[in-house]
Amino acid sequence: MAKETLTKAQLLRQKAEAIVSAYPVDLNESFSPEKTAQIVHELQVHQIELEMQNDELRSVHNELIEQKERYFDLYDLAPVGYVTLSKEWQIIEANLTASSLLGSGRNQLIHQPFSRYIYAEDQDNFYLCRQKFLETRIKHSCDIRLLRKGANYFWALIIVDSDNHDDSGGARIRMAISDITDKKSYEDRLYRIGQYDSLTNLPNRLLLSDRLHQAMGQALRYERKLAVIYLDLDGFKEINDTYGHDIGDQVLIMLAEKMHNILREGDTIARLGGDEFVALLLNLGRIEEAIPMLKRFLDITNEPLEIETHILQVSASLGVTFFPQAENVDADLLLRQADQAMYQAKISGRNRYHTFDIQQDSVLRERYELIEIIRYAIQTHQFILYYQPKVNMKTGAVIGTEALIRWNHPSRGLLEPSSFLPIIEGTSLCVEMGEWVIDATLTQIELWQSEGLSIEVSVNIGAQQLQEDNFLQRLQEILEQHPKVSPSCLTLEILETSKIENLHRTTEIIQACRAFGILFSLDDFGTGYSSLTYLQRLPISTIKIDQSFIRDMLNNVDDITILSGIISLGKAFHLDIIAEGVETMEHGELLLSMGCELAQGYAIAHPMPPDEFVRWFATWQPYPSWREISKK
Repeated sequence: MAKETLTKAQLLRQKAEAIVSAYPVDLNESFSPEKTAQIVHELQVHQIELEMQNDELRSVHNELIEQKERYFDLYDLAPVGYVTLSKEWQIIEANLTASSLLGSGRNQLIHQPFSRYIYAEDQDNFYLCRQKFLETRIKHSCDIRLLRKGANYFWALIIVDSDNHDDSGGARIRMAISDITDKKSYEDRLYRIGQYDSLTNLPNRLLLSDRLHQAMGQALRYERKLAVIYLDLDGFKEINDTYGHDIGDQVLIMLAEKMHNILREGDTIARLGGDEFVALLLNLGRIEEAIPMLKRFLDITNEPLEIETHILQVSASLGVTFFPQAENVDADLLLRQADQAMYQAKISGRNRYHTFDIQQDSVLRERYELIEIIRYAIQTHQFILYYQPKVNMKTGAVIGTEALIRWNHPSRGLLEPSSFLPIIEGTSLCVEMGEWVIDATLTQIELWQSEGLSIEVSVNIGAQQLQEDNFLQRLQEILEQHPKVSPSCLTLEILETSKIENLHRTTEIIQACRAFGILFSLDDFGTGYSSLTYLQRLPISTIKIDQSFIRDMLNNVDDITILSGIISLGKAFHLDIIAEGVETMEHGELLLSMGCELAQGYAIAHPMPPDEFVRWFATWQPYPSWREISKK
């Protein structure tokens, strides 16, 4: 509108000039009254038009002033701070928002270098942003911390852009400043959620991995050593079970704080989950320098903890490994090494540390590879069951058979249990194989029953499987898969050489099994742990005398004495007694004369496949001498 008004004013001015030029003034010329009146009229009309136009120009002028005032109000009160900088990056103009953000009056900001308001640690970041802008003259932005007078700092997003020239023709820089402190706080919370353990505020597995990778690079660069310590609490599960998870969480929080407080600057303690922690010790000159810290970890985890009204105490098992090593290792392998060493500390008695041994690791890796081969063999049905009969030598009756596992190896042929069972002992695969044997045995019983053969089959079971928390549940699930088989057809033989850690719990499990028909016997009697205790506490129905006492009984008086004692002991407890390892007719004759009628061994039959067992069962007859002895 202002532009249109100015154009009209110019036209009116041109029109006035045209009127004047149309009537040139000649002092010698006289105008007639009519001519004079006409000129005066035209000039009066034009004067009126000029006065109207002046009023319009004054209105436009006032409107422009109002717009300018409104613009400066919006500029000053904008939610974003605006500053204008000289080519020397000094502030030459600022709105009220910028003044408020920086905590200084507008006049105090003028002529100040902008760098004065940048947090020291962010000077380099701002310098890079400034350089990019100067090189390209393209808008650039960055997040930096700005100092606020009377406070610490605030996070700001600054956008640097070029301005037109000032009145003197010099280049100027415009800068927009937004307070993003809340956004940064939110991002920091998200970062902590992703990088830190929510319970203890220690670094989690993800952040530990990042720091471990960085530490390994620094160790190589500066030719120093790095220690990785894997820490697992001893007795923490009992605290959780006894006092609840809230108390258990307090234990973890207190121990995490203690461990964090003893670390040197630059070291890390992280929580992997549960009661497992990993510490990184950096910048070690020698391996021995880590020992004092290992001992301090053991000391502080041993200290009693007072939580509510409870005085609680745990200990820790530590495994430690070092980097660099003779062979190339990655971060994951270092953690596995430390974990393996911790496990060794655990099984060595707990409350101690163990250093990773590379030679031992080679043995463990070989064992791990064998375990995986055995696992694959289970999945591909390479294992089969053989059956060895148990008989009454006096009557000739077949009282049952024992299922014995064999590995039908694709290249090595039929392998005995001694070639693979020790490898998986103590692993979850041992339990998996035990469950497979029970399932395969029940399947065979079903087949025999369909052929008219009903017989009790015994299966060896290790203490590890028996003491699994879900043993009863898994056993019932397997039985339910074979509804045609009565549980009374199954006997579980506990190897006495297996160490039963919780005798009370094991007794409860056996009693629960007996409630739905499964019987238990004690295998390898006389060679394992606490024979008398097992006889007294475990609700078993049979003991099997270990073959080591049978093998030399014909020539060893001491073995006969031991056998007599075991037989008497079994009868005193009202238990059936089976002699294993009866290899000759003479073994059977002597056992019968001592009052032991039940036997198993090569003199009766070798372990055999299911079909062969059926044929043997149909033709089996005891030695005549055994019958003669029984008649006496």
